[in-house]
Amino acid sequence: MQRLSATLYRKIAHGPSCDVFINHRGIDTKRNIAGLLYDRLTKMGVRSFLDSKNMKPGDRLFDHIDRGILGCKVGVAVFSPTYCDSYFCLHELALLMESKKRVIPIFYDVKPSELVVKDNGTCPVKELRRFSAALEEAKFTVGLTFDSSNRDWSVLLRDTSEAVIMNLLELEEERKLMKRKH
Repeated sequence: MQRLSATLYRKIAHGPSCDVFINHRGIDTKRNIAGLLYDRLTKMGVRSFLDSKNMKPGDRLFDHIDRGILGCKVGVAVFSPTYCDSYFCLHELALLMESKKRVIPIFYDVKPSELVVKDNGTCPVKELRRFSAALEEAKFTVGLTFDSSNRDWSVLLRDTSEAVIMNLLELEEERKLMKRKH
Protein backbone atom coordinates (compact mmCIF):
# COMPACT_ATOMS: atom_id res chain seq x y z
CA MET A 1 0.00 0.00 0.00
CA GLN A 2 1.33 3.43 -0.92
CA ARG A 3 2.21 5.73 1.98
CA LEU A 4 0.07 8.82 2.35
CA SER A 5 1.83 12.15 2.32
CA ALA A 6 1.50 14.17 5.54
CA THR A 7 -0.55 16.84 3.77
CA LEU A 8 -2.95 14.35 2.24
CA TYR A 9 -3.27 12.55 5.57
CA ARG A 10 -4.18 15.83 7.35
CA LYS A 11 -6.82 16.58 4.72
CA ILE A 12 -8.31 13.13 5.14
CA ALA A 13 -7.99 13.07 8.92
CA HIS A 14 -9.61 16.44 9.47
CA GLY A 15 -11.94 16.33 6.53
CA PRO A 16 -13.33 19.38 4.80
CA SER A 17 -15.65 21.59 6.76
CA CYS A 18 -19.23 21.65 5.58
CA ASP A 19 -21.72 24.40 4.95
CA VAL A 20 -24.68 22.69 6.64
CA PHE A 21 -24.98 20.12 9.41
CA ILE A 22 -28.29 18.23 9.40
CA ASN A 23 -29.25 17.30 12.97
CA HIS A 24 -32.07 14.76 13.02
CA ARG A 25 -33.49 11.63 14.64
CA GLY A 26 -32.67 8.94 12.10
CA ILE A 27 -35.50 6.61 13.02
CA ASP A 28 -38.02 9.40 12.26
CA THR A 29 -36.44 11.35 9.43
CA LYS A 30 -33.42 9.76 7.73
CA ARG A 31 -35.49 8.25 4.89
CA ASN A 32 -37.56 11.35 4.30
CA ILE A 33 -36.77 14.96 5.18
CA ALA A 34 -33.14 14.52 6.30
CA GLY A 35 -32.14 12.39 3.31
CA LEU A 36 -34.13 14.42 0.80
CA LEU A 37 -32.75 17.70 2.14
CA TYR A 38 -29.19 16.38 2.00
CA ASP A 39 -29.67 15.32 -1.63
CA ARG A 40 -31.27 18.62 -2.64
CA LEU A 41 -28.61 20.78 -0.96
CA THR A 42 -25.81 18.65 -2.40
CA LYS A 43 -27.25 19.04 -5.92
CA MET A 44 -27.28 22.80 -5.30
CA GLY A 45 -23.56 22.70 -4.47
CA VAL A 46 -24.03 23.13 -0.72
CA ARG A 47 -21.62 20.94 1.24
CA SER A 48 -23.85 19.13 3.71
CA PHE A 49 -23.20 16.76 6.59
CA LEU A 50 -25.59 13.88 7.22
CA ASP A 51 -24.22 11.08 9.38
CA SER A 52 -25.30 8.24 7.07
CA LYS A 53 -23.74 9.99 4.05
CA ASN A 54 -20.54 11.40 5.56
CA MET A 55 -19.41 8.63 7.86
CA LYS A 56 -17.90 5.25 7.14
CA PRO A 57 -17.16 2.16 9.20
CA GLY A 58 -14.29 2.89 11.56
CA ASP A 59 -15.14 6.56 12.12
CA ARG A 60 -15.36 7.55 15.77
CA LEU A 61 -18.91 8.72 16.16
CA PHE A 62 -18.52 11.74 18.45
CA ASP A 63 -15.20 12.86 16.93
CA HIS A 64 -16.57 12.86 13.39
CA ILE A 65 -19.93 14.41 14.26
CA ASP A 66 -18.44 17.05 16.56
CA ARG A 67 -15.92 18.01 13.87
CA GLY A 68 -18.79 18.32 11.37
CA ILE A 69 -20.71 20.59 13.72
CA LEU A 70 -17.73 22.77 14.59
CA GLY A 71 -16.81 23.07 10.91
CA CYS A 72 -20.28 23.92 9.63
CA LYS A 73 -21.73 27.35 9.03
CA VAL A 74 -25.44 26.55 9.51
CA GLY A 75 -27.29 23.79 11.32
CA VAL A 76 -30.68 22.41 10.37
CA ALA A 77 -32.36 20.79 13.38
CA VAL A 78 -35.18 18.48 12.33
CA PHE A 79 -37.31 18.06 15.45
CA SER A 80 -39.55 15.00 15.33
CA PRO A 81 -41.72 13.08 17.82
CA THR A 82 -38.85 10.96 19.22
CA TYR A 83 -36.08 13.55 18.80
CA CYS A 84 -35.74 14.20 22.54
CA ASP A 85 -35.36 10.46 23.22
CA SER A 86 -31.94 10.55 21.56
CA TYR A 87 -28.82 11.49 23.51
CA PHE A 88 -27.01 12.00 20.18
CA CYS A 89 -29.62 14.43 18.83
CA LEU A 90 -29.55 16.49 22.02
CA HIS A 91 -25.73 16.45 22.16
CA GLU A 92 -25.55 17.69 18.56
CA LEU A 93 -28.11 20.42 19.19
CA ALA A 94 -26.28 21.57 22.33
CA LEU A 95 -22.97 21.75 20.46
CA LEU A 96 -24.59 23.70 17.61
CA MET A 97 -26.02 26.21 20.08
CA GLU A 98 -22.90 26.43 22.26
CA SER A 99 -20.72 27.07 19.21
CA LYS A 100 -23.11 29.88 18.18
CA LYS A 101 -24.04 28.37 14.83
CA ARG A 102 -27.12 29.60 13.04
CA VAL A 103 -29.76 26.94 13.46
CA ILE A 104 -32.86 26.54 11.32
CA PRO A 105 -35.43 24.48 13.22
CA ILE A 106 -37.89 22.27 11.37
CA PHE A 107 -40.76 21.10 13.54
CA TYR A 108 -41.68 17.86 11.78
CA ASP A 109 -44.92 16.35 13.11
CA VAL A 110 -44.26 17.99 16.48
CA LYS A 111 -45.04 21.33 18.12
CA PRO A 112 -42.23 23.22 19.87
CA SER A 113 -44.14 22.99 23.17
CA GLU A 114 -44.03 19.16 22.92
CA LEU A 115 -40.23 19.08 22.89
CA VAL A 116 -38.97 18.32 26.39
CA VAL A 117 -35.76 16.74 27.64
CA LYS A 118 -36.69 13.67 29.65
CA ASP A 119 -34.71 12.46 32.64
CA ASN A 120 -34.57 8.68 32.38
CA GLY A 121 -31.93 8.46 35.10
CA THR A 122 -29.00 7.64 32.80
CA CYS A 123 -27.87 11.14 31.89
CA PRO A 124 -25.88 13.37 34.28
CA VAL A 125 -27.76 16.42 35.58
CA LYS A 126 -25.19 18.75 33.99
CA GLU A 127 -25.92 17.22 30.56
CA LEU A 128 -29.69 17.46 31.12
CA ARG A 129 -29.34 21.19 31.86
CA ARG A 130 -27.12 21.65 28.80
CA PHE A 131 -29.64 19.84 26.59
CA SER A 132 -32.62 21.72 28.05
CA ALA A 133 -30.95 25.09 27.49
CA ALA A 134 -30.16 24.25 23.86
CA LEU A 135 -33.68 22.97 23.27
CA GLU A 136 -35.24 26.11 24.76
CA GLU A 137 -33.04 28.31 22.58
CA ALA A 138 -34.04 26.33 19.47
CA LYS A 139 -37.74 26.49 20.37
CA PHE A 140 -37.51 30.28 20.37
CA THR A 141 -35.79 30.44 16.98
CA VAL A 142 -37.90 31.10 13.91
CA GLY A 143 -38.27 27.85 12.05
CA LEU A 144 -40.46 25.86 9.71
CA THR A 145 -43.34 23.60 10.65
CA PHE A 146 -44.40 20.52 8.76
CA ASP A 147 -47.29 18.11 9.21
CA SER A 148 -46.46 15.07 7.08
CA SER A 149 -50.08 13.99 6.84
CA ASN A 150 -51.28 17.01 4.89
CA ARG A 151 -48.36 19.08 3.61
CA ASP A 152 -46.42 19.03 0.37
CA TRP A 153 -42.88 17.62 0.69
CA SER A 154 -41.61 19.67 -2.24
CA VAL A 155 -42.72 22.88 -0.50
CA LEU A 156 -40.87 21.88 2.69
CA LEU A 157 -37.71 21.06 0.74
CA ARG A 158 -37.92 24.32 -1.22
CA ASP A 159 -38.56 26.43 1.89
CA THR A 160 -35.78 24.73 3.87
CA SER A 161 -33.28 25.00 1.01
CA GLU A 162 -34.10 28.69 0.58
CA ALA A 163 -33.69 29.30 4.32
CA VAL A 164 -30.30 27.55 4.26
CA ILE A 165 -29.12 29.56 1.25
CA MET A 166 -30.33 32.86 2.75
CA ASN A 167 -28.50 32.13 6.01
CA LEU A 168 -25.31 31.13 4.19
CA LEU A 169 -25.44 34.34 2.13
CA GLU A 170 -25.99 36.46 5.25
CA LEU A 171 -23.07 34.79 7.01
CA GLU A 172 -20.86 35.42 3.98
CA GLU A 173 -21.85 39.11 3.96
CA GLU A 174 -21.10 39.35 7.70
CA ARG A 175 -17.71 37.70 7.11
CA LYS A 176 -16.90 40.20 4.33
CA LEU A 177 -17.90 43.15 6.55
CA MET A 178 -15.71 41.88 9.39
CA LYS A 179 -12.83 41.41 6.98
CA ARG A 180 -13.16 45.02 5.74
CA LYS A 181 -13.15 46.34 9.32
CA HIS A 182 -9.85 44.63 10.02
